[in-house]
Amino acid sequence: MKRTIQSVAMMLLLFLTATMAWGQRLSAMDQLKADPRKAYGTDYPYQVVDYKMTPAPKGYKPFYLSHYGRHGSRYYWNAQLYREVDTLLTRAHKNHQLTPAGEAFYAKYKACSDELRDGVSELSEVGWQQHQQIARKMYKAFPEIFKKGGNVLAISSLQGRCVISMAGFCQAMVQCNPKIIIREQSSRFTLDGVVPTDGQNPIKHNYARNVKPRFEQNRDKLKIDEVLRDKIIQRMFTNTEGLPGNLHHISSNMINLYTSLPSIGHEGMMEGIITDEEIAAEWERDNLGSYSWVFGPQWQTVPVLQDIIRKADAKLNGSNDRIADLRFGHDTVLGPLTVLMGINGADIDPEDPFEVKNCYQNWETGKASNLQLIFYRSNKQGADILVKCLLNGEESTLPLPADNFPYYKWSDFRDFFSARCNNAPTAN
Repeated sequence: MKRTIQSVAMMLLLFLTATMAWGQRLSAMDQLKADPRKAYGTDYPYQVVDYKMTPAPKGYKPFYLSHYGRHGSRYYWNAQLYREVDTLLTRAHKNHQLTPAGEAFYAKYKACSDELRDGVSELSEVGWQQHQQIARKMYKAFPEIFKKGGNVLAISSLQGRCVISMAGFCQAMVQCNPKIIIREQSSRFTLDGVVPTDGQNPIKHNYARNVKPRFEQNRDKLKIDEVLRDKIIQRMFTNTEGLPGNLHHISSNMINLYTSLPSIGHEGMMEGIITDEEIAAEWERDNLGSYSWVFGPQWQTVPVLQDIIRKADAKLNGSNDRIADLRFGHDTVLGPLTVLMGINGADIDPEDPFEVKNCYQNWETGKASNLQLIFYRSNKQGADILVKCLLNGEESTLPLPADNFPYYKWSDFRDFFSARCNNAPTAN
């Protein structure tokens, strides 16, 4: 009975802590109104924002930082999109089936079609700048960690866009302070810390995958009129007779192309075809799909969380002399990792599809999105080590008790998440 009362009290404390912290944030729908491009979801290009930071408890200073970042903005990941759009527009132009807005789109698309074809999946200039900006902001935000210099380890996925993101980030960090010595590594030896599921990872795991969130059984309750796809077809074509592909696929391609354009510096190409506000009007439905996508493989990111814990422990026991550990990977890891860690309630797993937007927003896994854990210590002997979580630069909640949010005891963090990792279900 005593244990039950204690458990209920702990859950109530966690709920109140999360509710109070979340109450300081704008709702998802209000955030969309302020910035409709957030409806691009995982295509949302990172924006460096100067969020207000809560002062550390008296006597505490940051001394170590652990990070996971998605690669920056890139060209579309699949060459098929560019090929299909090119074929479609070329045929419609030849057959005089394009509206004036469609013809303007065609001309702009053909002017950069070689660039798009050759750039498939590559990091763009926008993506390079994003990581440079994030590094400079990190250096400025935590001078106690970086101003004296020191060793840093940066590891990356084997994909070029991640390697170049890492290079841009590390270059900017060293430009801030040449006394910082960074070892950059992209190899099979370090895949467990960035992309555990990579087929080239020599360490094999059997964690559960494709876990379904509970809202899926009630998905049909959320009904959103899909009017944008019809509007796209009407705005582009005078008629669609003989065009390749069904109309739903054509309009889906156009939406995917549109949301990718700011990442490669080609905003305005589809003027008169789609607007940000129209994308935002259908966002809540799309966010459900994103939540299923990041919820399903959450347990497969256990090795990344274990890497974070292991390296932090090494820092605290003196076997790791680094001031920061950096990781550069993909949304397919960062998104599920936020669920595994319950950042801002991402692990709540609501049954009601209308509640999903309150625990996960897919723009948090956008281009160059990143997680930072900042460690603090006091000069007072025996004082607890504290840790603060930033998701995309904003102070965020964890499913832990917090006497002084957003600062959590490292001992609570380590015990809770070590247990979560150790109890991870395996695949059948």
